[in-house]
Amino acid sequence: MINTRESRSVPYDYQNAVDTVIETTVAPQAAEIDRTGAFPRLNIDAMTKVGLLGLISAEEVGGRGQGMRAAASVVERLSSACGSTAMVLLMHYAATAVIEAHGSDDVRRAIARDEHLSTLAFSEAGSRSHFWAPMSSAISQGDGLVRLDAKKSWVTSSGEADSYVWSSRPLAGDGPMTLWLVPSTAAGLTVTGPFDGLGLRGNASNPVTGDGVTVNGTAMLGGDGAGLDIALQSALPHFLILNAAFSLGLMEALVSKAAAHLLRTRLDHLDQSLAEQPTHRARFARLRTRTDEVRAFLNDTLTALETERADATLRVLQVKAVAGEAASEVSDGVMQLCGGSAFRKEFGVDRSFRDSLAARVMAPTTDALQDFVGRATLGMALF
Repeated sequence: MINTRESRSVPYDYQNAVDTVIETTVAPQAAEIDRTGAFPRLNIDAMTKVGLLGLISAEEVGGRGQGMRAAASVVERLSSACGSTAMVLLMHYAATAVIEAHGSDDVRRAIARDEHLSTLAFSEAGSRSHFWAPMSSAISQGDGLVRLDAKKSWVTSSGEADSYVWSSRPLAGDGPMTLWLVPSTAAGLTVTGPFDGLGLRGNASNPVTGDGVTVNGTAMLGGDGAGLDIALQSALPHFLILNAAFSLGLMEALVSKAAAHLLRTRLDHLDQSLAEQPTHRARFARLRTRTDEVRAFLNDTLTALETERADATLRVLQVKAVAGEAASEVSDGVMQLCGGSAFRKEFGVDRSFRDSLAARVMAPTTDALQDFVGRATLGMALF
């Protein structure tokens, strides 16, 4: 077991940490989580023991102090083994980015100690995938208390996370929304489940209703009305880039299975493997190349952010759509290339195929992102 409590003078080996968790816990449970739709609690517990929940938390509060590239690597590796587990951690990192910038030191330290799982609660029944237009209300109750009412939808880790980074309309300030950190134990919260999805079956993505949820005014994350700016600066870059890493991990898993299938499957009447067939090789090469294209685009996006390149915002807006659409193409291509074998659950292609479809419809959807990219490149405001 990796000791994450050792001196900070020893660099944290997050790659070894995630590979250990995948080998010992995540991979052995992946098929069962997909079959039952159970939340991957054992996987989350295993990640806490090796320090992955506090990966991007600042060292000043006891975290690992790693950046977006490390988080992308972790999410990619996890999604290649279990998409549900990867999505839970992805949403935790997106929420952590907001909490790191605007949350209390107590919660920041709890995340850094790997004792607190968070998630985003932006999507709503009333505005659907238009997360930037919350219908939730926030009303001052006096004595520093605020009442929150909402019908949230598609909340990953609902009923399992320790807190929700929650959006509402402002109390009184200008701007489209305000953000709050709402404890999952708050009175008035109701989770409607269980989640029974086509893919990502263990990520507990259920509706959460807030009926008279009372929080202290100090639960506000940033300024009243500043929620959209905060989301665009902190949550959205993490969500979009890590979603691309998630899609890339699925693509790598699918292409690996396709390669193994071509090498081991034989045409006895020709005394040749499928890999020796020019048509099969060419189709596989296209899938391999498409996957490598996504990796190059993701790496370029990370470099653009790290070097503060002028096109960094554009790359961030593009990367989820690029990877999500490519993942759907590659998963469909692998299903066709592997033929009837891909329809057998024990082969494992169907799980990655179903998980790969989620990125297209997760807000902001591919269509919304393409609109943002069009606006950005035509010199128009995003909103």
